[in-house]
Order: sequence, then structure tokens, then C-alpha cells
Amino acid sequence: MSQIHHRVHHFIKTSRKEYRAGVLNAEDLDADPILQFGNWMDEAIDAQVDEPHAMTLATANRSGEVSARVALLRRVDNRGFAFFTNYESRKGRDLAENPNAALVFHWPSLERQVRITGKVFKTEAAESDEYFRDRPRSHQLSAWVSHQSQPIPDRHELNRVMREMEHRFLNQDVPRPAYWGGYILRPEVIEFWQGRPNRLHDRLCYRRINSQWILERLSP
Repeated sequence: MSQIHHRVHHFIKTSRKEYRAGVLNAEDLDADPILQFGNWMDEAIDAQVDEPHAMTLATANRSGEVSARVALLRRVDNRGFAFFTNYESRKGRDLAENPNAALVFHWPSLERQVRITGKVFKTEAAESDEYFRDRPRSHQLSAWVSHQSQPIPDRHELNRVMREMEHRFLNQDVPRPAYWGGYILRPEVIEFWQGRPNRLHDRLCYRRINSQWILERLSP
């Protein structure tokens, strides 16, 4: 085993952390998990967590092959959790075949996680248009440049196509590509996790049953 691998192996094997930042009691939570999520997001923002809206998005295709990546939450309301992307990307292809997905938010400095599962559906075109108009122009152009998840010969190709798109849309608004837009994950399960000492973590889980949210505590 090489020295660097030995160091990595030793760190992974021996690393330990006791979680002592807080406690999580059912009586302190909002009856609506979306509002509770908003409360925790506010606290993450106040704590200056780096990119508190970053989330792991896990998808699977019809064959059950799973993939995951970090994406950014862009809206949350009573419909669910919204993000925007290329519909022809790996996640877009997965969701076209299998609408079930999962999200994980991890805020290490607060020793908190939120886990969410549910079904995903596309936003209306008007909502995707509205969000696209609010993006920086360079980000609008990059949506035309990138055929997300497809192989490219090198970085120079991206730069070449970016220059091409800058010329194409010179002195005009950049329209939203038809292959780019939003998704909303409608949650069926939302779990709030608070780290506690001795690995006896607090896990409080909301489940949607007949349009009602049922709250239960889970064993760590």
C-alpha cells in the first residue's frame, strides 16, 4: 500500500466526531415539513453555511442504475423542491424513465441533514422561462453551449461554441433552449436529522399519508 493510500486508509478508519451542536424534539417542529425546512434553511443561511441550497440529487433509470450529483435548490413552496437543468442530461434521461428521486441537504457546521424522497415532474414552460430570464447572461449562454453529460473532444470546444453563441445572440435577449427547464420534486417523505453524541442521533420523519403529514421518530 502506497504512503498516500496508507494515510487515507488510516484517516478513514480512525476518524471520529462527536456531534453536540443541538437536539431535535418533535414538539419543536412545525406541523408542515415544508415550513420546517424553511426554518432550517434560514438557520443555515444565518450560520453562513457555504452554499446551504446545495443538495445531492439521486436518480435512477428504468433498469435501476443509480446516479447522484450535487445540484442547487432554486425554489421551495407547497408544491415541493425545484431545480433547473438540461432535460437531456443524465439526470434528465433518468427522470424521463423513472420519476422517483431523492434529495439530501447536509449542513456539517450545524450537524444537520435533511433527506427527501418523492416523485419529480417538470415545471410549466412559463416558470422555466421566468427563471431563465433571471439567470446571468453568461449562464444563459452556457445552457446553449453545453450538451450536458455528452462527450466532448476537449475544453477548447466549449470555448469555441461559447464564442459562437455570444455572436449568435449579440445585442439580443438569450431565449431559453427547449431542452432546458425546471423540475419539482413533490415530497412523500422528509426526514430531519440532528447529530447527537454516541451516534444516538435524532431522526424525525414526516410521511405523507392521504394528503396529511404524519410525524414519527426513527431509531438512529
